[in-house]
Amino acid sequence: MKHSFRTLLGALLSLCLMVGVLAGCNTKTTTPDDGKLHVVTTIFPAYDWARAVLGDKAADTDLAMLLDNGVDLHSFQPTAADIAKIASCDVFVYVGGESDAWVEDALKEATNKNMQVVNLLEVMGDKAKTEEVKEGMMHEEEEAEEGEEEEEELDEHVWLSLQNASFLTDALCDAISAADEENAETYRANTAAYQKELAALDGEYKGVIDTAKRKTLLFGDRFPFRYLVDDYGLDYFAAFVGCSAETEASFETIKFLADKVDELGLTNVLTIDGSDSRIAETILKTATTPGGAIRTLDSLQSTTSQDAADGKSYLSAMQSNLEILKVVLN
Repeated sequence: MKHSFRTLLGALLSLCLMVGVLAGCNTKTTTPDDGKLHVVTTIFPAYDWARAVLGDKAADTDLAMLLDNGVDLHSFQPTAADIAKIASCDVFVYVGGESDAWVEDALKEATNKNMQVVNLLEVMGDKAKTEEVKEGMMHEEEEAEEGEEEEEELDEHVWLSLQNASFLTDALCDAISAADEENAETYRANTAAYQKELAALDGEYKGVIDTAKRKTLLFGDRFPFRYLVDDYGLDYFAAFVGCSAETEASFETIKFLADKVDELGLTNVLTIDGSDSRIAETILKTATTPGGAIRTLDSLQSTTSQDAADGKSYLSAMQSNLEILKVVLN
């Protein structure tokens, strides 16, 4: 079960953090006296938003992304070096969902008492959505104690909405400006310019989807795009919720999704980055609609630091996703 597994993982991580910190006593954990602003993010989207807020100042900033080797949010385990990096930074940005349960222990090790901390789900407030279990989707039910109700889990994938991105960059701008007040005006100007780019791409999405022949997406995979589909009034079907730890779909789920392909006349089954596409392939083989194709939407969960160095950005990834949607929805 997903929740039980994460509870155990959280306990193990807490132990590992304590051991790692004790073992790393010789690691420098005080705020570096190098004259630079130190910004640490867990995920790539927040890293790239920070780059946009910093603008030209990024070259003089120590900006780090912890999930930089293709490991996604749901399976990330911080090292002692990661904890030390967080402890001494000026600004720390993380998602704040169940996958980030380790952060609470990490922040206890903070040596920079003036650190600005941005919890993206906390910033979202009432805008945050709970995970949605759709018809036909495999659902991992939590083993609850007798008399207890299963708690709804927040959907962590807040970055997969251009509208959220605009909202959240304000929070990053506020945090970075508080840590470096001297350049706050520059950061606000950079943020405003970036938000115009986000709004322009959001307008492109609306234009494409408003005139699309189809309004339904079908994923033979996890589904982390709830914020995106809700922004534009799209419907969807999928094998698993976005944070699912499952990798094998039941016969019932495969059959349900294959029947939806036939019922809706869909010619594309979607996967997310990092998928082996086995479930999508099985759905297409089970469906009777001919000529189906598998296409991938980038959930920005497996982006590496090398990808970022090679020029990948949040905007370029979301633009690429729009190009896929143009094909899938028409």
